[in-house]
Amino acid sequence: MLKEFREFAMRGNVVDLAVGVIIGAAFGKITTSLVNDVIMPLIGVLLGKVDFSNLFFTLSDGSFTSVKAARDAGVPVVAYGMFINTIIDFTIVAFAVFIIVKQMNRLKAAEKPAAVTEKECTDCTSMIPLKAKKCKFCGSAQ
Repeated sequence: MLKEFREFAMRGNVVDLAVGVIIGAAFGKITTSLVNDVIMPLIGVLLGKVDFSNLFFTLSDGSFTSVKAARDAGVPVVAYGMFINTIIDFTIVAFAVFIIVKQMNRLKAAEKPAAVTEKECTDCTSMIPLKAKKCKFCGSAQ
């Protein structure tokens, strides 16, 4: 059983998938940092110093200055600012994956069509070898 598992785990597809998952997770962290630490602060400044990560409303009484303070107090909150951050994060990741796949498809060598080895008989429309001088089905000259 261990031998079978080792053979399964060492197959090219499984290893490729593992590498893809690891790189994807790292890419996701980079993108999240880009959104939270670079893009959203710039958008916040352009929109009048709005901090999207602290855009929320509570579902009960009380006034809180941040999402963390409300959650620490046990108050249910709808953190729509964080949701906006997540949507932007997803959009950037999806666009990056789209660009990567598009480039890979462009770089992928186009498959050459198979060499033609037969032609159609002009009289009976049967397929005959290219070098044939006479159709083997109807006997007509080619």
